[in-house]
Amino acid sequence: MGQRTILHDWHVAQGGRMVDFGGWDMPVQYTTIIDEHSTVRNTAGLFDVSHMGRLSFSGPDTLALIQKIYTNNAATMKDGQVRYGLVCNDAGGIRDDVLLYRWPDSYAMVVNAGNRLKIVDWINESKGALKVEVQDQTLSSCMIAVQGPNAVALCQGLTEADPGKLAYYYATPSRYQGQPCVVSRTGYTGEDGVEIMVGNAQGVQLWEELVKRGGKPCGLGARDTLRLEAAMPLYGHELSEEIDPFQAGLNWAVKLDKGDFRGKDSLLRRQNDATLRRRIGLEMKGKRIAREGAVIKANGKPVGVITSGTHSPTFAKPIAMGYVEPAFQKVGTPLIVDIRGNDEEAVVVPMPFYKRLKT
Repeated sequence: MGQRTILHDWHVAQGGRMVDFGGWDMPVQYTTIIDEHSTVRNTAGLFDVSHMGRLSFSGPDTLALIQKIYTNNAATMKDGQVRYGLVCNDAGGIRDDVLLYRWPDSYAMVVNAGNRLKIVDWINESKGALKVEVQDQTLSSCMIAVQGPNAVALCQGLTEADPGKLAYYYATPSRYQGQPCVVSRTGYTGEDGVEIMVGNAQGVQLWEELVKRGGKPCGLGARDTLRLEAAMPLYGHELSEEIDPFQAGLNWAVKLDKGDFRGKDSLLRRQNDATLRRRIGLEMKGKRIAREGAVIKANGKPVGVITSGTHSPTFAKPIAMGYVEPAFQKVGTPLIVDIRGNDEEAVVVPMPFYKRLKT
């Protein structure tokens, strides 16, 4: 049995199909993945993302420690800003992809569920003599993601802070039912969204209030198809300790000019290495889905591997992401995917597959 979020019993009572994800019992779906996916693209869906690790930092050397482990530049962030970045090992491979929150006198970080303990250990190992206190608030708090074009309207009036006044990828401390919370304009679906962090004591009440307002509970299955359409990498699939940020197409999240950080020397060597495979988007010509691990071929030879694949509910066709040798990266390149011994035609297409219309 995995760890359970404060909403676990609610998920079970409402018929959520539970699976293990990163060591947590999480709902993969309630109705169907296509139904839940469509809800997020058209109205608003609710996701329990309490399994994600939530770390807070305090102390005089906090910025110095974060800069040491984080590929992006925390020093240029504004108060309330949320910034995507990576934590790399000393060889330049990705230990995790994270969201960093900047507060007036501190920072916070959201990390992937399966990497939480690994990242906490890495932070402590990197701390040395720096005066920083790191608190892991994952088990004492609840995090709910409201995603879709109606997400902001659904959340208005719930907390003291108005989410509609937040710029995209900004957050603010607020209060819910008189208790502290954090409201952010963030998400992992390619849609507009609001994420709310509250203490466990308020978690079920907040979730049920969002459901009463019309938010539809969604599982991790739809979250996966949504993020794949948005070409957002998932740790353990597109990202790993063997893959560097440049291979993953995350160059924009690495600031090599910000000063020294763990993995920088290796990244300087790897950034222009023409032998390394790079992430691409693929559209299948037929109806068969290219699943993780399927071999990508060109001219009868293996040139890459699929890391994620699905039937796109939005476009009604199979799409995938994978890594191929640099010579086969160009949009329009025809490739073959070996699906259970059958050669299926595919073509390299631009990413993201889906991009919302911003109003």
